[in-house]
Amino acid sequence: MAAAATSLVMVALVAAMMMMLGAEAVWLDLPPTGTKCVSEEIQPNVVVLADYALMYESHPTSHPTVAVKVTSPYGNTVHQNENATVGQFAFTTSEAGNYLACFWLDSAEKGSGVSLNLDWKIGIAAKDWDSVAKKEKIEGVELELRKLEVAVESIHHNLLYLKAREAEMREVSEKTNSRVAWFSILSLGVCVVVSVLQLWHLQGFFHKKKLI
Repeated sequence: MAAAATSLVMVALVAAMMMMLGAEAVWLDLPPTGTKCVSEEIQPNVVVLADYALMYESHPTSHPTVAVKVTSPYGNTVHQNENATVGQFAFTTSEAGNYLACFWLDSAEKGSGVSLNLDWKIGIAAKDWDSVAKKEKIEGVELELRKLEVAVESIHHNLLYLKAREAEMREVSEKTNSRVAWFSILSLGVCVVVSVLQLWHLQGFFHKKKLI
């Protein structure tokens, strides 16, 4: 039990640190045909900010464009854009789960494909700390303490979220075990009934043949 609790805390700490550090830029090589997608598992009520831009090093003369679609875990579209070379999407999550961002070339000039730079920031990393510092008139150590305060809040929310998920998984596991137990009992009962019927049928058969 202690090991499980420690593991839970470590997962929450790692998740919070990842949120503080933010996601590094991701490079995607988009083929002439087909789609490239990036997914991220995010909790509800979390701010997401992402910037994307096409890199034209391999296309000095032509300028392909890209289509973008971001969907929630339940398939709702939270961002969609077409014929873009650069863009940004920002939203606050309302559902927990994997958010999917898909990119594909939608222009006539596709060539051999193109590279796309995606800078995806979540939670604390998406917060504009310069604006916070100006608004609250804080700087230096005070600003760093403010960041730590937000980080602690994120850890707390992560713990609550993981605890809720653990409770859901435990409930599902208990229901599954209960159903398996009842199915085993039912299967055993059916086997007993079938055995009794077979024995009764054999006894009747032997009586008719006057073997017993």
